[in-house]
Amino acid sequence: MNTEEATATQNLSQNDSRPLLEVSNLKVYYGQSLIVKDLSFKIFPGQAVCLLGRNGMGKTTTLKALMGLLKDCTGSITFNGEPIAHYPPNLRARAGIGYVPQGREIFPRLTVEENLLIGLEAAPAKERVVPEFVYELFPMLRSFLKRLGGDLSGGQQQQLAIARALVADPKVLLLDEPTEGIQPSIIIEIEEAITRIKQERGVSVLLVEQYFEFAQSLADYFYLVENGSLIMEGLTSQMDEEKVRSHLSV
Repeated sequence: MNTEEATATQNLSQNDSRPLLEVSNLKVYYGQSLIVKDLSFKIFPGQAVCLLGRNGMGKTTTLKALMGLLKDCTGSITFNGEPIAHYPPNLRARAGIGYVPQGREIFPRLTVEENLLIGLEAAPAKERVVPEFVYELFPMLRSFLKRLGGDLSGGQQQQLAIARALVADPKVLLLDEPTEGIQPSIIIEIEEAITRIKQERGVSVLLVEQYFEFAQSLADYFYLVENGSLIMEGLTSQMDEEKVRSHLSV
């Protein structure tokens, strides 16, 4: 990241830096049902952005569309200055988009080490070594390398899923409900790890979350989604908490 980009990120001045990821007028269908409706948002280098909203509002669908996992989509997706809406999922991953799906989806019958190495499949064979920074973020993993993924606790599996997405050193990390079903102590560790990759490695983060306090502490900017449409956005530090919470409550 150059000096201008670093200053723009620090000040969150969106006029001084080109977006890393820009989504314009995204529509996503399931059959005849329109789930995401003309959604537009931007993520800048080194920025953490949160998509807030209740269940069933189109947040997970949006992340799947960004990774190319859903075919019935229209709109523009630009990553690092290049249009990628036509890219299949593997090319989006190679371009620098990491994805941690809801429910983690680690491989339970593979070891922790094998799960991590799967995240390096797109890298040249000579470079398929888990980076040291991943073990620095999640020291537990080094101790459990030969343990089956399915034998880990839910919180440990979530750490493994995030680490698997990070081994390829992505430019942006998509996180879908990383706190779901996780004990508070692990949530704190995950929050610290995400903060570190943003600050130390310049990784941008797009977070889908319902846990308000976690999202508020982690994100620089937020978008509030309801029924597949954007209804509010702004700096997290300046959000109207009462109004946002009213849209998150059931």
